[in-house]
Amino acid sequence: MSLKDAPNGLQEAAGLAGRSRRDFLRAATGASVGRTLFPLAPGTARGAARKTKTVVVTFGGGARDQETFMPEGHANIPHLLHELIPRSTFFTQVVNRGILGHYVANASLATGAYETFNNFASVPPPTPTVFEYFRKDLNRPAADVWVVAPSAGFQRIGQSSHRRYGAGWGANVVLPKRLLAAALPMGSIAEYERLLHDNYETPLYAPEDAGGDAEVHRIAEMLNLSVSDFVAHAGTLTSPDELSVYIARRLMRQYAPSLIWITLHDIDIAHAGAFSLYVEAIRRCDRLCAELWNTTQTEPEYAGKTMMLILPDFGRDSDEDAGGNGFQHHRTGDALSRTTWMAALGAGIRENIFVDRPAETIDLTPTLGALLGFATPFVRGKPLEELF
Repeated sequence: MSLKDAPNGLQEAAGLAGRSRRDFLRAATGASVGRTLFPLAPGTARGAARKTKTVVVTFGGGARDQETFMPEGHANIPHLLHELIPRSTFFTQVVNRGILGHYVANASLATGAYETFNNFASVPPPTPTVFEYFRKDLNRPAADVWVVAPSAGFQRIGQSSHRRYGAGWGANVVLPKRLLAAALPMGSIAEYERLLHDNYETPLYAPEDAGGDAEVHRIAEMLNLSVSDFVAHAGTLTSPDELSVYIARRLMRQYAPSLIWITLHDIDIAHAGAFSLYVEAIRRCDRLCAELWNTTQTEPEYAGKTMMLILPDFGRDSDEDAGGNGFQHHRTGDALSRTTWMAALGAGIRENIFVDRPAETIDLTPTLGALLGFATPFVRGKPLEELF
């Protein structure tokens, strides 16, 4: 059941979740509430923000407010709470009305339309992606747009099957686990078994490799991937998210892409049912988001001209819903599993502002289009006017 078709009580619960998040965060950060819309003046974004670099960070499965924004969860998100959110325009109520599967939900984020294909199918989105809109409308080269994906199930997210876009206009998609596996010496893969685990939710899922070994080796050579360098810099050798951020920072230093999209996924270890690992992953995600932000502030190609947007793809089930499994899954489709948030910060974004009105996950792509000056003709979402 989608939230759009749900009873009013469920929609009211989504609003209540957003308001509770706002109240707890206002007390913790002293942020003000932005109640007035600031419409985009004609032509403002186009041209004015052309040189802005953009980093989008999504993370799979989300984290419940009990373990994050509520007082008992504050210790798990110190960087978001004290460094990133106070610098951001923070949307307290971002609703996902679509399918709560990670690949299809992230594809919906990237296309600005709720996709309905099988979450476990190795297919491209049918709707054009933000990467294609960006490259085609602004005539940007392939090296200017990259996606760092968490698993093989995301390998088709960079390019749609739409006849007006598709081939030739997509993003480079990096699968860090496959890059690492290709770079490891023969016989040493067993040492990295947990790091290379591909999917927490369906461990038997093994989609067909769309690019094959040739594509893996092409990107590995482009990045000059060093296993020893990763080992030296990783906070832990059991975290795929550490590997993804390592790759993202290497891309930023080597190619300085104008648009880079990173999906973190360690939090989805919750499917294994280990609460301690779930909390550990939340803390790691919090730290890695701060590390990425700090990279944008220190790398010469990004410093002072980068905006960063951080949002979960959706939430997780509540403890009170008999149809779910609490933190472990996102099966019920209730308000808490659908209602999440977004922080936008950086170049041109107002700081320390809360936006309390409902927004949707599919608003991300049209917002990027309006901010960066490219057309998004097939989106179903709307630009978030508070960011202009």
